Amino acid sequence: MSGTDMKLVVVGAAGRMGQTLIRTIHAMKGVTVFAAVERPGSPFVGRDAGELAGLGPTGVTITDKPLEAFVEAEGVLDFTSPAGTVEFAGLAAQARIVHVIGTTGCSADDDARIKAAARHARIVKSGNMSLGVNLLGVLTQQAAKALGPDDWDIEVLEMHHKHKVDAPSGTALLLGQAAARGRGIDLADHSVRVRDGHTGPRAAGSIGFATLRGGSVIGEHSVILAGEGEQVTLSHSATDRGIFARGAVTAALWARDKKPGFYTMLDVLGLN
Repeated sequence: MSGTDMKLVVVGAAGRMGQTLIRTIHAMKGVTVFAAVERPGSPFVGRDAGELAGLGPTGVTITDKPLEAFVEAEGVLDFTSPAGTVEFAGLAAQARIVHVIGTTGCSADDDARIKAAARHARIVKSGNMSLGVNLLGVLTQQAAKALGPDDWDIEVLEMHHKHKVDAPSGTALLLGQAAARGRGIDLADHSVRVRDGHTGPRAAGSIGFATLRGGSVIGEHSVILAGEGEQVTLSHSATDRGIFARGAVTAALWARDKKPGFYTMLDVLGLN
């Protein structure tokens, strides 16, 4: 660790994504794992975070006291749960540090509380931290704008591993939002999440979502634009959870010298 390395805290450090973040930070220049946090009562509190992530001992012991870690650090990487993320956003605001959020499944109320914390914290939140997916969002917006709702239907298809708890995925919603922006409509008013029984014909201008779950799939997403006699499919396949971790670290480094505020990966990648 050099004196200029950005000191990062990993919350949810014992989870799959937490361990991936720890390994990724260890492998990237300019950053260091300053602290690792788990919830109170977790059996992993007191364990060495590096050892748990398969790196061998690193001298960073998992703690259940996030604020103590935050006030000494420069940023926090968070792929936990909506309730945890809202709490961490408040603590990041108190500590006035960077908070990178990859958590999905947040409600409108959760998002409002996170945005309120961004008055004092530098928050980067995205339904997906990968470069490829964010570029796919930009392409989806352009395609939806070019291919109008009278002649082209939009469907978003996603598949994830069987342990994922929210649906549609944050990435599917990110892509749906991009399509809605391209069409100049509000996604909430035009999205179709479930089809079952006698549904009647498809409503023109709606954006449909289909969710598949199974096995160990890290993430598959397709945006299908279906017209009369032709179909355009834009898709992204994630084969390594590390892409999200690298994106999150990149976001933290980007936000290090920014003013407090709410940002997305489109800002980080210069796609906004």
